[in-house]
Amino acid sequence: MSHWRVRLRVGNDFEHVDWFLTVDRVKRAFLEGTDMKQGSSAVIELRDLELKTDLGTYGPGDTQPDVHLLDLTLGILVNQVVISHDGMTQVFDYDPLIMEIERLAADGHYETQERLITRIASACAAHPAIQSIEICLKKSPVRSGSGSLGVRLTLDEVATDRLRDEQAMGA
Repeated sequence: MSHWRVRLRVGNDFEHVDWFLTVDRVKRAFLEGTDMKQGSSAVIELRDLELKTDLGTYGPGDTQPDVHLLDLTLGILVNQVVISHDGMTQVFDYDPLIMEIERLAADGHYETQERLITRIASACAAHPAIQSIEICLKKSPVRSGSGSLGVRLTLDEVATDRLRDEQAMGA
């Protein structure tokens, strides 16, 4: 059993409160939606994944990017992070999603970053465990060997569910 000692500030005074929590009690609280769940969140963060992609249309003398970097933040269920025992069946396995994103990036020419981001968002929404999605795709350099330019998409739970519904209807 875990023992946490917490100091609460009440006015100008501190009070000590002892909490005895087991992993099962914490997990049950998250699953049942008790007060412990309020304000709780869990995310998977992927930063600076270099995508091998054919992206953009450039004329003579235009700066062509050397690299396209993906940042991805996925909101998932808290109970896939607060787990009672160690095992892949308890958590979101992000490896298949990353492989799908790499496949999409290499799937022919994209004229715009926005189209690739749209396809990545759809791939993320295909996983029911993902509740929200934030994608940023950056290219660098932008001009004269410097700078980066990115497009960011943020989908909250409602927008992610809407995307899922559109996929289910074949839109």
